[in-house]
Amino acid sequence: MTEGSAGSDEEKMTIIAFSGDLDKLWPVTILASTAAANGMDVTVFATFWGLFPLVKDGEKIGHDSMTKMMSGMNAPGFTKAKLSKMNMGGAGSSMMRKVAAKSNLLPPEDLFEMCLDMGVNVWPCQMTMDLLGIRADQMRPGLGQPAGAATALARMAKSEINLFI
Repeated sequence: MTEGSAGSDEEKMTIIAFSGDLDKLWPVTILASTAAANGMDVTVFATFWGLFPLVKDGEKIGHDSMTKMMSGMNAPGFTKAKLSKMNMGGAGSSMMRKVAAKSNLLPPEDLFEMCLDMGVNVWPCQMTMDLLGIRADQMRPGLGQPAGAATALARMAKSEINLFI
């Protein structure tokens, strides 16, 4: 597993992406892409609900009835992400995306692709993948190898900025 330019004097930022809510995906992708554009070595460690956007759209995940049901309630991929408040059966997410588009704010899925293009390290949480029955082949391309909490903590110990979103 690489950390970009580990060992250099480059500033490092680590984001723990714990939520897959649309209104939290924007800060993760905006902060990660902005930091990378400013020359920082950025890592996003996606765990629990923050892992769902990293699953390919339309993938059926889960290894038993409960984890499959969770997948139904938390649809994989960026495009079906719900708002944490005022979702109103999906109408809130649709309205927020329209408001963002009018303000020329790219959707999180486009910002995420920019992050990957700029070299942001995105590490899916191995424990969460195992817990929820998510296989590596169900994940979006371009991600780093699945990592555990110890790897994320070691990265955070080397980072000047650590965020939990």
